[in-house]
Amino acid sequence: MNKYVKNLQEIYNKNPDFIIKKIRRNFNYIYIIYLESICSSNKINDYILKTLSLIKGINKSFNSLESIIPGPHLIKLDNDKKLDFYLQNGFALIIYQNQLYAVEVRADLSRAISHPLVEQSLFGPKDSFTESIQVNLGLIKRHIKDQSLKSQTFFIGKITKTMINLLYIKGSIKEEILDSIINKINSIISSKESSSLSIENYFEENNKTHFPTVLKTERPDRASISLLEGKAVILIDTSPFALILPSFLIDFINPITDIYNTSKNINIIKIIRLISFFLTVSIPSIYISLIDYNPESIPTPLLINFLSQRKDVPFPSIVEAFLMLFIYEVLKESDIRFPNTYGSAISILGALILGEASVKAGFVSPIMIIVIALTFITSLIFTEEELTHALRFYRLLFLISSALYGLYGVVLAFIFLSLTLTNLYSLNYHYLFPIIPYSKNYFNITFIKSSKIHIRNIFKRSLTIKSQAIFNRKI
Repeated sequence: MNKYVKNLQEIYNKNPDFIIKKIRRNFNYIYIIYLESICSSNKINDYILKTLSLIKGINKSFNSLESIIPGPHLIKLDNDKKLDFYLQNGFALIIYQNQLYAVEVRADLSRAISHPLVEQSLFGPKDSFTESIQVNLGLIKRHIKDQSLKSQTFFIGKITKTMINLLYIKGSIKEEILDSIINKINSIISSKESSSLSIENYFEENNKTHFPTVLKTERPDRASISLLEGKAVILIDTSPFALILPSFLIDFINPITDIYNTSKNINIIKIIRLISFFLTVSIPSIYISLIDYNPESIPTPLLINFLSQRKDVPFPSIVEAFLMLFIYEVLKESDIRFPNTYGSAISILGALILGEASVKAGFVSPIMIIVIALTFITSLIFTEEELTHALRFYRLLFLISSALYGLYGVVLAFIFLSLTLTNLYSLNYHYLFPIIPYSKNYFNITFIKSSKIHIRNIFKRSLTIKSQAIFNRKI
């Protein structure tokens, strides 16, 4: 038996999908080796078996196998160091004496392209990324048909060996951004604990804050527009989401899909989102401050109404708020985990029953139900999960601060939030960009949409020589 075949048999001796086929030619054997679970039987039959069965005079014909095998991707190997790599990546190995070939016969294991489930939009394309990195790369190239779109391939994880593609547009992306990402990827690869399962965590700014600094998107159009802006996109095999770097706070609040709407109409929605961002973290704390510390700030008829509703509630308002926040967080989590067929019905039923029953039992006041409901309605605008977690954390921080110091506590919590955001960076770029530093072009896309938008090179042109001094920090 061939030594290469014998070594592979020892490695895959307990793998039932490990297949070896032999074709006898001139007192020798041609070995075709592949993993049945990730290879296409039809491709193996069409590309390899039919071709080899028609070869006559194997000693002469086998020297020109590259021109005989009709497979689109045929590689001649010099040694056996990468046999396992190609075998695990959907290639069939052809071994004849000391000659080694790898033919791509990968099976199509990806699902069909579907519409976006997380980042839904009324207008714009309706396709979304899948778990296949080749499909995802093709979806982006449908939007950007230019040779300036470049791609670099890396493999992450010593066991998983997952392929990732770094995409950028040459001439649009700044060299320091590209070098920073490549250095970060190389450090991940060299790390003993490297894994592809949560690669976005490696790009976070050392977990300094709860706010996300890496944007995940399932929309090819959003990834393509980010590339045109001068950003980088990372595609991960087996993941239906692409990573966009660098990413800023405004990218999580106002999605890029707003460009499909007219400026006069969408600007109202943008303003509502910005207001909702502050309301969702501050509404409960403002109510606690006014009702416990600063009741003089409330009109007398309204204050009397509030007090009459709370007269039978045995708990302080802060306990009342924490109780309702806990209940609504549980309902929200159950809505996410339940199947779509009845998940929303369960959460709505739970909210109605618990809310009405709690008021009748005297555990909470009706005004507290309204405050908490308004808090969660404003939070539903934001679909990014990491941003939602950050808003939850700062909501609790605002609430505790208001319970201790009233309106002064709300102001202190707001100052702390502002300091946190102003000291946060994404790949050495300020998290509050385009406010710090100010960029008119990017501001007209994200904060308030202008009637004239120039997407190409927005991000690259936004940094003047004067503003670059802000970012002279080491990654």
